[in-house]
Amino acid sequence: MSEPAGNTPILPSAVREHHARRPRFADLRPRRMRRAGWAALAAAGVGSLALAFVPSPYVVEVPGPTFDTLGSTEAGELIVVEGTETYPTEGELRLLTVAYFGNPQRPLSWVDVAQSYFDPADSIIPMDVAYPPSVTVQEANEAGQIEMRNSQSAAIAAALIHEGEEVVSDVRVAGVIAGTPADGVLREGDRIVRVNGATAYDVWSIRASIAAAPGASTFDIEREGQPLTLEVTPAVDGESRIVGIYPSNEFTFPFQVDIQLPNVGGPSAGMMFALGIIDEITPGAMTAGTRWAGTGTISALGEVGPIGGIVQKMHGAVDAGASHFLAPAGNCADVVGHVPDGLTVFSAATLDEAVTAIETVAMNADTSGLPTCG
Repeated sequence: MSEPAGNTPILPSAVREHHARRPRFADLRPRRMRRAGWAALAAAGVGSLALAFVPSPYVVEVPGPTFDTLGSTEAGELIVVEGTETYPTEGELRLLTVAYFGNPQRPLSWVDVAQSYFDPADSIIPMDVAYPPSVTVQEANEAGQIEMRNSQSAAIAAALIHEGEEVVSDVRVAGVIAGTPADGVLREGDRIVRVNGATAYDVWSIRASIAAAPGASTFDIEREGQPLTLEVTPAVDGESRIVGIYPSNEFTFPFQVDIQLPNVGGPSAGMMFALGIIDEITPGAMTAGTRWAGTGTISALGEVGPIGGIVQKMHGAVDAGASHFLAPAGNCADVVGHVPDGLTVFSAATLDEAVTAIETVAMNADTSGLPTCG
């Protein structure tokens, strides 16, 4: 830009030349900056677009479907009891699930992961945690189905034992994972009698016995009718001690109890199955119409164990209309500070504590003495 007419200064020639060049540089610099700015924006846009198609090493854990153990699914009544008297029920005892968004065959993009970051109901976890590299998706699904069957058997046993019924237990090896410590030692079909001297009453007791032993674990088994004593040294994975078997509960019950919940895997519905069975076989509606949801593994002796995805399950409970929630005592650290509005949470370490919480609320009695995660 030139000086205004009538205001041109008188300068030496060298200075005048330098002064005359400055307008040309002043004109070019903004132009170049603008071009650089647009180039940067274009590059960012191309980069963002490319990122949308780049697979990430994460999956997102989200609230899954919920099911009322006192109700029905497309397969029919979720719990069917035959051979003993049953009673009408009210309200809901809803079990909860979580689902993974993404898997090794269909990984999420970084954009998918970023969107889930802002949803309190979602949890972003590493792919190899959700799907260990040593286990295929099919193997993981099969393991989940075995855990579900074990959970159902243990829930039936826990409910009947809670009500004073006689239950005979039998635990067998349903499968051995290749390459694990048990591979070549234990076999599918082996009946597990004792682990480290403790009676193998159910899957829970086996895991507890393995966890308690610092070194090798001793398995007293029966194979094709012959007693054997074998040793397996567990692999250590963080705080877990893994031998690499899928145990299967086989119980003999005094009457028939069937649980029908297709296409759902894992052990975390055990407590809610047991509560549904108790409500079916005892007089009066245990909930008195209250809508409950909950989660937790169960042992045949009624011990409630921690599970994964507790935050997602609490959000799933609210979405399903539940007002009260039962959380395993072992999950309280994950519960505190994450309870959604409108949900009252009680903790339970045993099936008896869970029943007491439901009955106390049903009677409109004082709940201040009930265990919570507060």
